[in-house]
Amino acid sequence: MWLHAYRAVSVDHGRYVQGGGCTTVGVAGLVQGGGFGSLSKAFGTAGAHLLEAEIVTADGQLRVVNAVREPELFWALKGGGGGAFGVVTRLTLATHDLPQTFGSIQLDIHAKSDDAYRRLLAKFVDVYAENLFNPHFGEQAQGGFDNHLRVNMLFQGLTAGEVRAAFKPLIDFAAASSADYEGQERFSVAELPLRRYWDAGLMTHLPGAGVADARPGANPDDFWWAGDGHEAGAYWYAFQSAWMPQSLLQPQNRARLVDAWFNASRHFVLSFGFNNCLAGAPAAALAASRDTPMNPDVLDAFALVIIAFDGPTLFTGGQPNAGVARFAADRVDAAMKALRACAPNTGAYVNECDYFQADWQRAFWGPNYPRLLRVKRRYDPTGLFTVHHGVGSEDWSEDGFTQVA
Repeated sequence: MWLHAYRAVSVDHGRYVQGGGCTTVGVAGLVQGGGFGSLSKAFGTAGAHLLEAEIVTADGQLRVVNAVREPELFWALKGGGGGAFGVVTRLTLATHDLPQTFGSIQLDIHAKSDDAYRRLLAKFVDVYAENLFNPHFGEQAQGGFDNHLRVNMLFQGLTAGEVRAAFKPLIDFAAASSADYEGQERFSVAELPLRRYWDAGLMTHLPGAGVADARPGANPDDFWWAGDGHEAGAYWYAFQSAWMPQSLLQPQNRARLVDAWFNASRHFVLSFGFNNCLAGAPAAALAASRDTPMNPDVLDAFALVIIAFDGPTLFTGGQPNAGVARFAADRVDAAMKALRACAPNTGAYVNECDYFQADWQRAFWGPNYPRLLRVKRRYDPTGLFTVHHGVGSEDWSEDGFTQVA
């Protein structure tokens, strides 16, 4: 999992490798799905960093593939979906110098009326477009029906003072209308040593940021971020994603974005993942990510919006509630339909998407799908590896057990 990769590369050797944001994300699956992490706005996708892979294909052959040796299969592994082309047994990934500065941003502003909330979202969009739409900022902002704007972001390559200056217009806006807003005074920016970020010793810098794996026999240095624990074994009632094109950040289009966000927020909470996309990234990161099978929409998106709701964790004996599931699925669907008013045709991220995604070939891979299908049929002509909504799965029944084409 990525925690172990980060520990080996960053903690032990002072380098950076682009991987997942959550510590327990699997390395091979993330790379094969394209792969985003907290700093992807600066470095691109994990798949774009693949230099070489070792894979066992359907014919039982162990193949070492790269840009020269079996380049089409190599290309497919950089975002064509996990498990569709074979069993990956080894990956070689490029690394980078560690950013000199790094840190976290926490902000939670509550608007006391719907009208004030709409104005708050509009101000945030302005500030994001003008000050935060660049390789330095990643992670999330959330907004929903409780009229809170919650910002949980990371930054790199800036000082804490520069980050505070970037957010100052938003803080000043809320502070100037204390009758309408509260919470802005608790805005916090913390600089951290990135080399220690994936070290269990981080808890001395950020108490409460992580939770140690306390299971019997667990590695004492393993942990997950405090906000991720509820996802372990969770039964997902609904999960949808959509890339938001950067054209929405143009001054003449921001009102459309704000209206769609506000209208969607009346149904459910939306998470804008600013690092799960590549508009605003450096030219080198864009070029490397362009040479992957991912839907090209990712190159033009300023955010990946996720609208989702999970039920109880099955690890502790929880059981799904069908009534709650139907209610949540309806609300999530209504929220995504409202948001889609400003981005009706953009794709979705294959690693974080709707199980029932319509037109999934186009949504996940866009114009790259025919090429992926040719690779699939060359290396797995009988469909030994079948993944739900994976490349070539249209040849199989919904349960994956009966060939229909």
